[in-house]
Amino acid sequence: MTEKQRKLLTTLVKLIVSAALLYFIFTKIDFTEVAKVLKSANPWWLSLAILLFVLSKVLNSFRLNLYFHTINVKLSQLSNLKLYLLGMFYNLFLPGGIGGDAYKGYVIQKQFKTGTKKVVGVLLLDRLSGMLLILIYALALAYFVKLPFLNGYDWILWLAIPIGILTFWFINKLWFSYALPAFWGSFWYSAVLQLIQLGATYCIMLALGVNINELAYLFIFMVSSVVSVIPLTIGGIGSREVTFLYGSKWLGLDAGTAIGISFVFFLITALVSLTGIGYHFKKPKLTTVD
Repeated sequence: MTEKQRKLLTTLVKLIVSAALLYFIFTKIDFTEVAKVLKSANPWWLSLAILLFVLSKVLNSFRLNLYFHTINVKLSQLSNLKLYLLGMFYNLFLPGGIGGDAYKGYVIQKQFKTGTKKVVGVLLLDRLSGMLLILIYALALAYFVKLPFLNGYDWILWLAIPIGILTFWFINKLWFSYALPAFWGSFWYSAVLQLIQLGATYCIMLALGVNINELAYLFIFMVSSVVSVIPLTIGGIGSREVTFLYGSKWLGLDAGTAIGISFVFFLITALVSLTGIGYHFKKPKLTTVD
């Protein structure tokens, strides 16, 4: 099997998995109820959700550029943002939201000859930095949601936060020392942008009229953000919805509302990602700064 055939087969498998997950969701949910929820959405709250999502992605690109600068890839913020938008566009169609990272790595290595290992390293660290803050917020939300199986042991959630930060710092120190100067800058970028994404999700909830169990829905969103990165589906579609489905049932929430939140978030992601289509046809010229 050639490399081209292997990639085609892998993509086909991801499409099948995505379709299977969506079909499974359709068999478990009354989508007439989901449709009612979506039709009644407040456009003003949705507009604010879109603005916050865009802001989070701009900060995301700044975080990535912070890492690029540590390996002497001195991209201007505008050039990096264009490349980031193109990566988001590719992530719509490629497995698990990591296809865009592969393309960015290819472009950076081709132009700057920094070394594949370092380029892959900073792209991985950028992802892990975001994942760390998702987990931190998920742990904090889990405490306030009061998960049944942690009854009396909630303190473990707070203990896990500094352990997670220290573990990630040591990973940086041991295997990615060249990027260690970006550790705290990346951490705070991640803290702010993930908080903004939580704000965007909360705006979606307000748009859909959700006014009870808000923290529980936000907790499921954080968990779904982790699951959607796993390269099993195209662009994470299907896996996020399944997480919302089972998470809502586990926490005693309305499954139709949960799926509605998930769908709206995906639609906003797709809408913003499509802005990168222009850079697919006319590749962005990467400029540098001193």
